Amino acid sequence: MTVHSQLMHLGLFDARVPRYTSYPTAPQFSGAVGPADFTRWIADIPADTEISLYLHVPFCRRLCWFCACRTQGTVSDDPVRAYAKVLKAEIALLRGHLGPGIRLAKLHWGGGTPTMLAPDLIRDLAAQIFDVVPMAAGGTFSVEIDPMEIDAPRLDALVAAGMNRASIGVQDFDPQIQTAIGREQPYETTLAVAQMIRDRGVGSLNADILYGLPHQTSARIADSVQKLLALSPDRVALYGYAHVPWMSRRQQMIPSDAMPTPEERLDLFEVARQMFVADGYAEIGIDHFAKPSDSMAQAAKVGKLRRNFQGYTDDTSPILIGLGASAISRFPQGYAQNAPATAAHTKAIRAGEFSTERGHAFAGEDHLRGRLIEALMCDFHINRTEILRDFDVTPEVLDALLAHAAQAFPQMLVLDDSGLTIPEASRPLTRMVARMFDAYDQSRAKHSAAV
Repeated sequence: MTVHSQLMHLGLFDARVPRYTSYPTAPQFSGAVGPADFTRWIADIPADTEISLYLHVPFCRRLCWFCACRTQGTVSDDPVRAYAKVLKAEIALLRGHLGPGIRLAKLHWGGGTPTMLAPDLIRDLAAQIFDVVPMAAGGTFSVEIDPMEIDAPRLDALVAAGMNRASIGVQDFDPQIQTAIGREQPYETTLAVAQMIRDRGVGSLNADILYGLPHQTSARIADSVQKLLALSPDRVALYGYAHVPWMSRRQQMIPSDAMPTPEERLDLFEVARQMFVADGYAEIGIDHFAKPSDSMAQAAKVGKLRRNFQGYTDDTSPILIGLGASAISRFPQGYAQNAPATAAHTKAIRAGEFSTERGHAFAGEDHLRGRLIEALMCDFHINRTEILRDFDVTPEVLDALLAHAAQAFPQMLVLDDSGLTIPEASRPLTRMVARMFDAYDQSRAKHSAAV
């Protein structure tokens, strides 16, 4: 039996499973967590702790059809400026509840398109954030950059504010594919922006590229990857495009009959994967690649790779505070998500309270199962000794959990005294294996394809 036929037999090409950027996943969040919980969890952060912070800008100059994120288009800068005032008020509100000596290990601006912010807004927001939570020594300030929505003044403002990691969205360089997904972005423009970033001394450059797009073939993705390699990114995220037109109305603009089959998607991923590996990149988890000198590759090498709402990360802080509409925060006590609608978020902040609308307070086996899933997603291995040392679980209960997963995928996993391992040939199954440790009902959640 070929690998493809084995994977087909196990249901890989039909499965829809979570991406497991959290546990439990966001569809399990409820209104049981509100502003009072978020405020208390903020106040409970111990003094002198290093935390991470995510700032969300939900605006775009253009709405790309492939994107399923909650964003809104605007030609005018007025809504962006109004939103920036709300962010500043939210940062000021945060100041009133944080303890002393707290520092930032990681700061990330995402969206939407954070580079829609004018230079003065970039300077003001960064200054206010660092006034409330100063950057720790060796901290990282990363920003998502749309090559079609950036210029020298905005880039200069970001660099002056301390940006030391930039992330550019590529998706695909083929003109026909770009037209089909509503994301026209010439290679020459992307190359010029990458050079602008490097010329300003930004030490690290990330890039995102998609597989599984309409009209995509092995030859076309190989050409796009080759062009991307010419940019010499330090990290690459090779995401599978999630075609969910029933959830994202703009995806209805994309021709469904031009989509590759699940088997073809796996082949597209493999073509790209082999090219990155051949160029010297280390494989990180299920869909990332990094130069061996990059901090993410080093974290993966020593078992410190982690998973959060931005995907794989070397951020080991237990606390991530999300600012802005729809942003999600993570605490040792649970998750908290701000109101997704900009209007609702704005109303709450102007009233002097956080906009937390939903979330999840950890209970029962959440921490244990979350770590089991994260270990599989990051390391393809659950270390039995580590789990028994760090969690209140008996050997009998843990061994039963591991055996249950191994039995569901006969001859595809390795179960021994060290724990449970997903061999290289079985790694396309990783999200399906992780689901075996998920205690929550997934039947009503509409997740993306497993491959």
